[in-house]
Order: sequence, then structure tokens, then C-alpha cells
Amino acid sequence: MEFLQFEKSSLWINIAVFATSACVVWVAGTRITHYADAIARITGIGRAAIGLVLLGGITTLPELAVAIFSALDANPVLSVNNLIGGVVMQKAILAGCDALIGRGALTVVVYSPVLLLQAALGILMLVIVGAAITIGDIPLFGVGAWSWLLIGTFFWSVWMLSRAEKRTPWEAQDKDAAQQAHEPHEADNGVNGSNGDNGASQASGEESLGAASAKIAIGAAVIMIAGFFLSQTGDAIARQTGLGQSFMGAVFLALSTSLPDISAVVAALRLHQYEMAISDIFGTNLFNLALIFLVDAISRGELVFNAISGFSLFAALLGIALTTIYLIGLIERRNRTIARMGFDSLATLCAYFAGLFILYQLR
Repeated sequence: MEFLQFEKSSLWINIAVFATSACVVWVAGTRITHYADAIARITGIGRAAIGLVLLGGITTLPELAVAIFSALDANPVLSVNNLIGGVVMQKAILAGCDALIGRGALTVVVYSPVLLLQAALGILMLVIVGAAITIGDIPLFGVGAWSWLLIGTFFWSVWMLSRAEKRTPWEAQDKDAAQQAHEPHEADNGVNGSNGDNGASQASGEESLGAASAKIAIGAAVIMIAGFFLSQTGDAIARQTGLGQSFMGAVFLALSTSLPDISAVVAALRLHQYEMAISDIFGTNLFNLALIFLVDAISRGELVFNAISGFSLFAALLGIALTTIYLIGLIERRNRTIARMGFDSLATLCAYFAGLFILYQLR
């Protein structure tokens, strides 16, 4: 936004504003996770559904701020690369947080089939993005035809997931064994482990539905405002340091707007709400991709899928690859770890950094 003149400020001032906003987003994201857990307990809604609809939607607010302001500034390419890059970044975040469990792989301690469906639907939406970039788009009621298909797939995905939450088409046969394998880890945590979880449960139980909802609304507003400053100062910092706009959107902006996901996932894992943590990431991915429709609708000039290039296509393919790695882990359920994380998380991190190297070359 021109009236804030971030690009005319010194680099160190922008870094200070960025760091302050990051701290605000981190704290707000952590608190929202506790309130979301309270709502799950009060309403009886499954935590996978809470992770998708509530955490996934709220932690996408920084991306929403970037999408709106970048599109209004006639810079939709920055926004789309941030949204696709966020999908990639969030998988790396989940992989890094896997080390918090320590004794077992993250994909072994979750049992909800909804997570598999979330991953598959995320891959489907990324395929639509890749096809749109490859083929090109045509206008339909002022928005690209591929964007209409993308937003339609998003709403269909939410409908599918809401139905799947009420069903149990299959159940993991190794559930009891996986629980026993992780009991020593939780016991070793003492106050911060199972006892801490009980304390969180009691604290959550004291929250009324109205109070928890009000606090989530306040936290969401804080994240939205801080997310705006993160996006604007992140953009200015990237320009001042000479990095390419595409790489900046897919990496630096993606990192800054993914800070709520980091705090939400870490807090969920500390509460031993593993399904909520994974569902937050997969759910945020769906929201991220759906926001491309918004960017296309409010941006001026050519359709967004006609404006982005091979850089964005490779980022979408990288997102498909990382999601597929986790999908394999959720299906295979091998409890093998290295460096305190599951093999699938380690493979995700390796693929992510290799992808970053290629993206840097394509910027």
C-alpha cells in the first residue's frame, strides 16, 4: 500500500516491524489453538473438523491479507506465488514439528480417515492449479474458468469432509500398538506431557462456548492486522535485499504468512492433539488454493493463471510431491524415525530444500 511507504523506509526499520508482527502472530496463533480445543470439547465436534474449518480458516488470514492487498496493488503474481508457496512451506513446517513427538512418527499416532481425504483433495486442487498454468485460462463472468473450477472444488471438498467426519469407513488396525508406543514419551513429559494435557483440558472446560468464540474472533482480527504488516514489510525487505519477486512470494512471504500455522501446530502437538495439527496444515492448504479465486476476482488486468509462469507450476508440482509423501506415510503407517522424526517427514524436508534450490534457479 502506497500510503505506508515501506519501501522508502530503511531496511532495519522494516526488519523491526516484521519481527514485531511475527511475534504478535505467533502468540495469537498459539492462543487460538487452545480456544479451538475448548470449542471441540464443548461442542463435541471432531478435532479433524476443527483443524480444517476453524484453524485452517483462521491461520489463512495472513494469506488473505496478502491476497487482497497484493491484488489491489495490481500485483497478483506475488499473491499467487505466496499462496502456492504457502502450501509447500506448511508441509515443511509439519515435518519440522514432527521432531517434537520424538519417539514415533507423527503419521502413526493419527487414525482419522478424514486426514487421508484432506490430503487427496489438496492434491486434486494442486492438479487443477498446475493444469491451469500449463493450458492457460479464459474469462467466465469476469473470473477465469479454472478459478471457478478451483473454488467449486474447494466447496465440494468442504462438503465431502463434513460428511466424512461423521463416518468411519475404516479404522487403523495398529491403533492400540501405536498408542502404547507413545505412552512412555507422554509419561516422560511429566507436567508438560499428559499432566499438562489434563491441565489444558480443565482450563478448556472452564471456557464457555461464547467466551472461546469471542477470543477466537479477537485473535483472528489480530492475525489479520499483523499479517498485513508481515506481508508489506516482507515484500519491502525482499526488494531491498535484491531477491526476485517470485522467489520472495513463494518463500519469504510464505514463511511470514505461515507463522500462525507454526504456532498452531506446535501448540496442538503439545496438547497431544495430533490429528488437529495435521488437519490444520492440510486444511490451510485447501484455503490457500481457494484464495486464488479471490485474487483473480479482484485483480485488474489479465487473468492470474495467464500471468504466472513455470516458477509457479514447479511450486505446485512440489506441493503435490510433498502432500503425496505424507499421504504415503498415513497409509503405510511405518513407525520408523531418524533425527527424532518419521521417515516421511525427513523425506519431506529433503524434498522441500531440494525444491527451494530449483525455485531459486527459476526465479
